[in-house]
Order: sequence, then C-alpha cells, then structure tokens
Amino acid sequence: MDDGPGNRTPANLEAIPDAVPRNEPLNRYANRPYKQFDREYVPLTSVQPFRQRGLASWYGKRYHGQKTSVGEIYDMYAMTAAHPTLPIPSYARVTHVRNGKSVVVRINDRGPFLGGRIIDLSYAAAYRLGYIQAGSAEVEVEAVIPGQAPPLRQAQQADSKGVYVQLGAFSSRDNAESLRARLARELDSLKESAQVLMSGNLWRLQVGPYPSQEDARPIAERIERLLDLKALLIVR
Repeated sequence: MDDGPGNRTPANLEAIPDAVPRNEPLNRYANRPYKQFDREYVPLTSVQPFRQRGLASWYGKRYHGQKTSVGEIYDMYAMTAAHPTLPIPSYARVTHVRNGKSVVVRINDRGPFLGGRIIDLSYAAAYRLGYIQAGSAEVEVEAVIPGQAPPLRQAQQADSKGVYVQLGAFSSRDNAESLRARLARELDSLKESAQVLMSGNLWRLQVGPYPSQEDARPIAERIERLLDLKALLIVR
C-alpha cells in the first residue's frame, strides 16, 4: 500500500540509539478501550510487567510525518513502535528471535491490526533488528519499566570481543533468567555485565567482557566460591 523505505534513508541507521525509558504520564485518550475492524481492544492502564511473542512488522514512508495515536508526529527514523494494548507512552524491548538482536522502543501508536502481527516497529527499529527485507519477523516483546532492571538482552555472537565468564547453558530461557536474577541478588556488582546469549539452541548466561583470562579468572573463582557454580572462561 505504497509503504516502504524513504527516498533519502539516513546512512547511520545502525547507530541510532535505543529509546531511553523514563517515567511519563499516560495519555488520557490513547489508553481507552477501542474497536478496530470489529475487534475490541482494552489497553493496559498502567506500566507493568508484560511479555509477548509473535510476528512483528514495520511501517515507513506512508505514515512518516503523520500523527500517531498519542498525537505526536511519526518519525520512521526514531526508535518507536505501535502496539494494540501496551500503555501509551511506554517502553519495550523487542528481540528478534532468530538472530538475537534487540532494541528498546517507545510505544507511541496503536496497531498493527492485520495479519496476526503483535507489534509494528518504526523503519529504524526494524532495520536494527535486521528484518527490513523480510517485512516481518518473530520477536519477543517485553515491557521496560523505568527505574527497574531492564529485560534481559540477548547478546549476539558478534558482541564485544574479550573473555567472558559463562555460568550456565540452558535449553530454556526462563532458567537462564532465573540464574541471572540470582546473580544480581547475590553479587550486585556483576548484574550490569551479565547477559544472556543464544548460541546454537542454548541460552547461555555470561558475565563480561574482560580484557584477558587473567582479569576474568578472579571473577570466575569468586562466583564459584560464593554461588557454588561451575564457571567457564569463554574467549571471543
């Protein structure tokens, strides 16, 4: 429907930063129950934990410059998204299930309403997730609550090089999240450097990176001593 990338796409799309979550008053109009295509939607009326998995699409030049549901002007090169029921405005981390890339977007619009999609990302956000050409991708959407620890970020194999301390490899992401939560509770100083990596078919909890094995080894030994876990050194 005449949608697509703009005629003058910025050259630095990969460098556009994530949206920065902050406390904002919810829009008094955009969060009321509504009907679209004979289906009723009841938006959340508070920012709260939320997780959803399904297909994401993106929207571009056809809507660029038009008003969003919150009354702001849609910018296809900003890190925003449309969702049927998440509070407006609010923030979410969207993770591409296949390649592990993730972005944080600001929810400021309603939709999508066709094709079984669960979220419509801006062109810039979809570009960073790597599904512009495909048009859609399977994603996981997690609400980000300002002031709280953000949802886990899936690291990619191409993330920062160095030495990582690996604490476990799991077939279930929930198990990896549980271990990371325990690590954050018992070793607060490491919670910011802990990340979940999907490699092969396993979710791996790793801490780092460190410049060398000599720097990483004391961390591994401390974790083993205090948490009674087996720690491995992984060099990327």
